[in-house]
Order: sequence, then structure tokens, then C-alpha cells
Amino acid sequence: MRILSGVQPSGPLHLGNYFGAIQQHIELQEGNEAFYFIANYHAMTTVHDPELLSRYTHEVAVDYLALGLDPTRAVLFRQSDVPEVQELAWILATVTGKGLLDRAHSYKDKIQRGIVPSMGLYYYPVLMAADILLYRADQVPVGQDQVQHIEMTQDMAQSFNHTYRTDVLKRPEPRLNRAARVPGIDGEKMSKSYHNTIGIFEPPGEAKKKIMSIKTDSTPVADPKDPARCNVLALLRLLAGPEEVADWEDRYRKGGVGYGQVKTRLYELYEERFAPLRERRERLAADRDYVEDILRQGARRARAEAHLLLEQVWMAVGLPRRRQG
Repeated sequence: MRILSGVQPSGPLHLGNYFGAIQQHIELQEGNEAFYFIANYHAMTTVHDPELLSRYTHEVAVDYLALGLDPTRAVLFRQSDVPEVQELAWILATVTGKGLLDRAHSYKDKIQRGIVPSMGLYYYPVLMAADILLYRADQVPVGQDQVQHIEMTQDMAQSFNHTYRTDVLKRPEPRLNRAARVPGIDGEKMSKSYHNTIGIFEPPGEAKKKIMSIKTDSTPVADPKDPARCNVLALLRLLAGPEEVADWEDRYRKGGVGYGQVKTRLYELYEERFAPLRERRERLAADRDYVEDILRQGARRARAEAHLLLEQVWMAVGLPRRRQG
């Protein structure tokens, strides 16, 4: 089965990225054909500093490798290293109705959050569809909030195939991530856009500061608490084993637990999980040539797949075939 996903290099990766996507990406290397791209074209809708974009892109590659991505089992590449994606996006745009893009929840949400409504942001679902369809992905791991993008991709593939009486574009299916919504330190969904994140590779002091600042209610220590309504416990569930989680939930219901105790344990679990990986990341970050070589090799493999698909698209729409440049 071919798996495809991407991550935006719009800032340091955080626990929402890890538990919402990256952890599953690493697991899906086993027994599947995995393609993972760093979506630097997409990041341009919010990152307009060229040095930052370049740095964030490289750092995402380092992070994935530190977290366990194996370049012999998965294809890791930069989105911009495969220019064919822009050509397919334009072709898709010619058969995509404006009404479909008008209904995009993500666009509306970002506008409400104050992001400037550029045409790139509006066009985002078309480029995302091209990212997926270009590699004939069977499944795309996503969170529930991203399912609409996969449905829009399905609609664009169907529209293209119907318009040109072909079956060139393969219908992808969403693969829902197991993780529940990952709360940020303010209780909202953890997101770089909301400035409420805990980084995967935060320095220990900064990580502890953020964890101890997670928003909680004012229930006294002695009183029972609802374990389903606590942001700290929601994060702890992602890092602790089931027995420990059950014990904390029981203690919440009985009362006598202070939020500071839970935050302290959450920090301990965070360090247990990510401190060894932080050391691996430091070694990878020091070898830029090694990381760049992996990205170049990934791009060659991705472009070969992209060209095969575009040859069929060109034939379907009446464009001249050409050699891969």
C-alpha cells in the first residue's frame, strides 16, 4: 500500500505534529511504500522570510530522521524539488469548481484567526490534491480536521477523470490518525498558528516552563476533578502507559490531586521520551551534507514517480509528452 503525507516547515515541530501525524508516519514505514514530503510551497502562505523558510525546511528533515524515519524504507523529499506538482495543480485547477474551494473549512478558520487571505491560501487545497494524486497514494494519514481536504482531492480526481474520460487519477482514502485532539498550553488545538505549542525538541528548561504553564481550572486540590476536561491529563495520556493513565484518572475522581503534580509527571514523561532523541537530533544537525543527500535521493525517486503519472495526464488532456528535465 502506498502511503503519502506532508508536513509544513512553518516553524519548529511540536507535540501536536508528533502525536497527530509523525508517530504514525514512522510506524507506517513497516510493510508499506511511504512517501513523505516537506511542504515548503505550502509554508509560503505564512512564512515570507527566505532564510527562515530554508532553515525550517532543513530542520523538519533533521527532526524526521531523529524521530526514526529510515530513508531506506521511506522516501523523504522537499515538495519544491518536484516541480511537476505545480503543473498537475494547474491542470486540476482547470476542472475544479470555485464552489468547492469556497467550502474549505481550513481557509475559513485561518482567515478568522487573522491570516491574510492570499490566493495561495485559497488555492491551497488544489496544490494539496496535486501532492496526493501525483504519487498515486492509496491512503493519506490525517487528523479529523484534514478529512475535508482528502474529500476535496477525491472530488478533483473524479472531475478530471470524468472530464477527460479516463481513470488516470487514483482515488485516495483518508487514514485517520489514532491520536485524539492534542491540546496546546492554552487548551486550544496545539498549532504553530496559535502560538501555544510544546516543541518536540525543546531545551529541557523551556519545555518545563511551558508544561508548567498549561491552562487548568481553579478546582481546589482536595476536590474531585473531571479527568475528561483536563488539558494536562490529555497530554499525559499520549505519553504514559494505560495503567498509569487509569491510576491518574482514579485519583482525579477521588480528589486530593493538584495540577502541579500532574504537570511535573508530564514533564518527566516528556523527557523520558524525547531526551534520547534530542541527542540523536544534535548529531544529525551537525552533518548537513548527510541530510541534504537523503533529500536529494528522495527527490529523484519522487520525480521518477511524478513523471510517470504526468505522462498519462498529458496524454489524457492532449499536451505533448516530454522527457523529464
